[in-house]
Amino acid sequence: MNRNTIHDPDAAVRVMGSSAYPALHGLVTFRQLKNGVLVTAEVYGLPKGEKCKNPIFAFHIHSGSSCTGNKDDPFADSGTHYNPGGCPHPYHAGDLPPLFGNDGYAYMSVFTDRFTVKEIIGRTVIIHAKPDDFTTQPSGNAGTKIACGKIYAI
Repeated sequence: MNRNTIHDPDAAVRVMGSSAYPALHGLVTFRQLKNGVLVTAEVYGLPKGEKCKNPIFAFHIHSGSSCTGNKDDPFADSGTHYNPGGCPHPYHAGDLPPLFGNDGYAYMSVFTDRFTVKEIIGRTVIIHAKPDDFTTQPSGNAGTKIACGKIYAI
C-alpha cells in the first residue's frame, strides 16, 4: 500500500464525557502515513458558549491507560500529557491543537510527526474544559478533564 495516501484508520478512540458531561461523545481516529500521523476528531455534546464566545477546548493524548479516577478528578488515571521525550509544554508529543466548539460540535484534523500510532495504542485522549494556554507548565492550565477515551488498534 502506498503510505502517502489516506487510508482507513490504524487506531481510534471513542471519547465519553464525565458524569458532569453525559452528552459529550465523539470519535478520534489515527492514520499512520509515511511521514507522520493524521489525527481526526469529531466530537458532539460539548458545552456551548454565547455569541462571540464559542468555547475552545484543550485536546491531548495522555500517558495513562485508563479513564477511571476519583470524585475530584473522574479521569485521574489518564495520567499526564504523553511526553516520552521529556520536552516542556507545549512540545509534549501528546500536545494537540485545540477543539473549537461550534454549538456543541467540534471537528479537527491535524498531521503530526510527534508520535507513531504504535506508540499511542493503549494511551488515553483527554478533552479539557478550557483552552490550553500553550505556556503554563506542565499542562497549559487547561482546566478540568471533561471527556476521556482509551486508544485502541483497529
